[in-house]
Amino acid sequence: MKSNVVSIKMSRDILDSARLTIPELKVELAICLYAQGRLSAGKARELADMTLWEFRQLLASRRISPHYDIAELDEDMATLREME
Repeated sequence: MKSNVVSIKMSRDILDSARLTIPELKVELAICLYAQGRLSAGKARELADMTLWEFRQLLASRRISPHYDIAELDEDMATLREME
C-alpha cells in the first residue's frame, strides 16, 4: 500500500537559522503557496494544520488578500452541507 505522506529532508541548522519549528515552517509554506495561487485556502489551511477561520485570520493579519474562486465556493458549500 502506498503512503500518502511525503517527507522532506532538511538540515536542523536551516530550521535553527530561520528560527522556525516544523509546524511553523508548514504554516509559512502554506501562506507562501496560497499567496502564489498554488494552493487553495482549503489545502493551505490543511498544510498549516489550522481551521479555515484561523487560516483566513492569519492571512488578514499579514495583509494577504483572499483568493476566492469556484473551487473554494464548492469547498465552502461542501463544508456547510457537512455541518447540517
